[in-house]
Amino acid sequence: MKISIIGTGYVGLVTGACFAEVGHEVVCVDADANKVRTLQAGGIPIYEPGLEDLVLRNVAAGRLSFTQSTADGVARSEVVFIAVPTPPNPDGSVDLSYIESVAREIAGCLEGYRIIVDKSTVPVKTAEKVAETVKRYRRTEVEFDVVSNPEFLREGFAIDDLMKPDRIVIGTNSARAAARMRELYAPFEAPLIVTDTNSAELIKHAANSFLALKISYANALSVICEASGANVQEVTRGMGLDARIGTRFLQAGLGFGGSCFPKDLSAFIQISDQLGYDFRLLKEVQRINHGQMERFVKKIEDTLWVLKDKRIGVLGLAFKQNTDDVRSSPAIDLCLRLLGGGARLRVHDPKAMDKAKAMLSPGPNLEYVEDPGKVAEGCEALVIATEWPEFGRLDWAAIRASMSTAILFDGRNLLDPAEMKSLGFLYKSVGR
Repeated sequence: MKISIIGTGYVGLVTGACFAEVGHEVVCVDADANKVRTLQAGGIPIYEPGLEDLVLRNVAAGRLSFTQSTADGVARSEVVFIAVPTPPNPDGSVDLSYIESVAREIAGCLEGYRIIVDKSTVPVKTAEKVAETVKRYRRTEVEFDVVSNPEFLREGFAIDDLMKPDRIVIGTNSARAAARMRELYAPFEAPLIVTDTNSAELIKHAANSFLALKISYANALSVICEASGANVQEVTRGMGLDARIGTRFLQAGLGFGGSCFPKDLSAFIQISDQLGYDFRLLKEVQRINHGQMERFVKKIEDTLWVLKDKRIGVLGLAFKQNTDDVRSSPAIDLCLRLLGGGARLRVHDPKAMDKAKAMLSPGPNLEYVEDPGKVAEGCEALVIATEWPEFGRLDWAAIRASMSTAILFDGRNLLDPAEMKSLGFLYKSVGR
């Protein structure tokens, strides 16, 4: 099938490359001329494992192309995906101006039947608004259908998540659109849920909010474990082996971040408020998440006594491993809090340092270090803020020898406490 995808961020670019990989003809559209030129020249503006090879292979095969023209994309496709940003408003609701703008553009380009697919994460009833907008701004009475098709991609694992999905959700009230969407997704072997648009839109917010709840539950348990002398990893392992619970998203740490969970949780709370329900459970999830960072910073402050002029190394700036995304990153939040207390930081991340510089400018109190093994040199403390697996493979004996005082704060429970203590570290983690 012929597909266009409007928006080439994490979701749009990965989705386009994966659809091309299974044989569809895909054109990706973006209003950013520099991004389009970069992609046309073979550059990849984001880091996602495996994405560069996937894009280059399908461009070479003629199945994937890039343009700045929405009209060109619509003209060349049967199915038009909307994958533009839906950033949060100050009150936690969702800014849908990009969705509305693209819907108007599509409406002005329609010359024949098209399926318009919401791929962006949007509040319930957005598909209805998109349909109203297209009807209002189309130039002729051309037919179209609007479909909700939420994405469930984890940054760092997005290609596997799309090529081998847990489920595919299609929200539509049109049998014609449902049949075409089934054909589109036929190469992907996964349970297919066909439902109405409102239910499909709620599935995404409900799923992400529940996963955020699991993380906050583990973090709340970590507080109880520290107070009682228990080990949160053993507690969550014992819970997670219960098939009704599962082990995923039960890892205690600095709290959740990124571009999805905080935004989607706030949006779902706002949606619930607008629908007349006070979703206090989710508000408590937010409170626990915010409190987790505060407790970790207090742990550092209590140990070091005074932050001012303390030299602290920080390993990790991305919000999680295997990505360069620093949006709503707990690691960035931690650095800002430490800098605010007067600390002097040496920081490293395998992929996210360039993007982090937009939030953490280098200066007298902040140094970016290319070699992770040298971040701690001369430091009085070292913090693990992102769970990059390569941090677990560092020469920790050499790192211990390079520090002025060997204090290690593991915000991701990446290392073994007994091993670190045997090397001479004063080692503190989360809930252990």
